[in-house]
Amino acid sequence: MKNKLTSEQAKELLKILKIRFEKNINRHKDLIWEEIQVKLEKNPEKLWSLNEMEATEGEPDVVGYDGKTDEFIFFDCSQESPKRRSLCYDYPAWEARKANKPESNVVDKAAEMGIELLSEEQYRNLQELGKFDLKTSSWVKTPENIRELGGAIFCDRRYDTVFMYHNGADSYYAARGFRGCLKV
Repeated sequence: MKNKLTSEQAKELLKILKIRFEKNINRHKDLIWEEIQVKLEKNPEKLWSLNEMEATEGEPDVVGYDGKTDEFIFFDCSQESPKRRSLCYDYPAWEARKANKPESNVVDKAAEMGIELLSEEQYRNLQELGKFDLKTSSWVKTPENIRELGGAIFCDRRYDTVFMYHNGADSYYAARGFRGCLKV
């Protein structure tokens, strides 16, 4: 039963998410947990993706609601980049490495988890909710024109400022992971 949790796993995850929701009300002041839970229960594949985020210590939490699409928006809200690190940006970058290939890449990992990489704008929105990546950094969705030239972008927070940087897409570091977004 790939991409589906048992009823016990779903119940446990919903409990964790509810506690996090109540603890961090500043991230979603006008939202009601019961409405979110109903949506999650109707979308078990999304609950599975949230469990994947949780399993890699992403601490997913609701950060907004899109009224146009009627979707709640979850981001990885762990203090530091989740425990999905030492990954290059995408498969072409991974394939191009001749030596010391990392385990995988962030684009494929995110797809396997059923989530999307945060964009730079989403990353900056996250940083308005708290202070994240003070010791780590996170790959973010890279514009195609940068990627075509062999680069990829990542962000972090240093000196109380959010920075966006570039690196070769084939690079990887123990302190750089990625943050995901899931819409339910």
